[in-house]
Amino acid sequence: MKKFISAVLLVCAICFCVTVSACTKDENKITSYEIFCIYDEDAGKLTGTVTVDYYNCTDTEISDLKFNLYGNAFRKDAAYPPVSSTYKARAYYAGESFGAMSVENVENCAGWDIAGEDENILVVNLLTPIYPEDNVVLTISYTLTLAKVNHRTGITANTVNLGNFYPILCGRNTEGFVECNYYYCGDPFYSDCANYKVTVDIPENYVCASSGKLTGETRTEGRKECSYALNGARDFALVLSDKFEVLTENVDGVDVSYYYVKDAAPQNSLAAAAESLKYFSDTFGKYAYPTLSVVQTGFCYGGMEYPALTMIAEGLDADNNIYTIVHENAHQWWYAMVGSDQMNDAWQDEGLTEYSTLAFFENHSAYGFTRKGIVNSATSYYRAFFTVFSQLNDVADTRMHRHLSEYSSELEYNNVTYNKGIILFDMLRTTLGDEKFFNGLRQYFSENCGKIATAEDLIGCFIKSGTNVEGLFASFLEGKILI
Repeated sequence: MKKFISAVLLVCAICFCVTVSACTKDENKITSYEIFCIYDEDAGKLTGTVTVDYYNCTDTEISDLKFNLYGNAFRKDAAYPPVSSTYKARAYYAGESFGAMSVENVENCAGWDIAGEDENILVVNLLTPIYPEDNVVLTISYTLTLAKVNHRTGITANTVNLGNFYPILCGRNTEGFVECNYYYCGDPFYSDCANYKVTVDIPENYVCASSGKLTGETRTEGRKECSYALNGARDFALVLSDKFEVLTENVDGVDVSYYYVKDAAPQNSLAAAAESLKYFSDTFGKYAYPTLSVVQTGFCYGGMEYPALTMIAEGLDADNNIYTIVHENAHQWWYAMVGSDQMNDAWQDEGLTEYSTLAFFENHSAYGFTRKGIVNSATSYYRAFFTVFSQLNDVADTRMHRHLSEYSSELEYNNVTYNKGIILFDMLRTTLGDEKFFNGLRQYFSENCGKIATAEDLIGCFIKSGTNVEGLFASFLEGKILI
């Protein structure tokens, strides 16, 4: 996600499973989702079914499956509300509004229950345990009531954002399924890759931006069903609107589409999306998906990433719009294709994504951003938030390795994950030199595409260059370095 840090921009697990993407080939050893949903614009609801073919890629038997119900974060009196007081007015454009995700039924199971700290987990008891390399098929019927909110999931003034719109399996680490509370700081998601087939029934006049490639469309009595497919994806998102205009450009076989409602220079936005996709593909490794949807929508932050789809907030000025497009596209490498533990090491994808954004602009000077300008800006804002006095006297908590719940504010989160992340990777690059630095990132992508990489996986790719960087990383992650 790209938070609003406008001034900054203007100044310048060890993977448990074998998942499939462009980097892994065994399509039989991966979980799959088949989703059918209907959007009722009058009721502001999405009703649907999710058929999950779960493949047990662990080395132990599994008796229960757990699913995140992210839509329940939008309930009234939720223990973990999706928006902080800082962003409330920007998010709730028509006054405070609420939604929910209710489960009606689960087929082919011994029983199910709603659990978790905030009614955010569906626990399904299986009829019989599934053993390693075995699978089970479940069908979940559910209803998603949408709040009127500029957020990942909700009805905005011009669009309908359907991020996290279905019950999704909790990702697994060495301790089992990871339950994700909806912390407003950061991106509280931990998901393994899966294959998707998604069909959405919408009013005929709506345009659907999707993570997947369109595989079919039928129309009847003022409505249409649009079907999509996407393999090796960490999740799946849609954005609907009856106001979208669309521009498309093909980049090395990938259809890059820009969906917008109001943009004075849409060709510039499309060009930034296309050029950044090509740069990141050439620099880090080949983009894994057949399409990329860049979608202008109502959003209280700067932008949000999903596999093959990025949300870009309406109303950004020209510079912030371009910067956010590039940042969210970089997340296709550092989140969508190479996953990480966003709950405990948010810097691993946000810091690396910010530095990848810097690298793009460094190589595309016409956009007006420079390496020096971005690094100096990040350093200035970091120092302004964490004064030298507070760092010297251990008043400030500057640790990068910590849980999302440990951040005291969004400003602290932004400075630790984004700004300090830029400083970390720029210092690492200066230490290693360009060749070793970018070779390390290419190796990190190659070894971890389709997986959830640990911080040790990332650090190890730089250690292989023959330079001892463990101390550098430790000083940043443990909050010991003075900046």
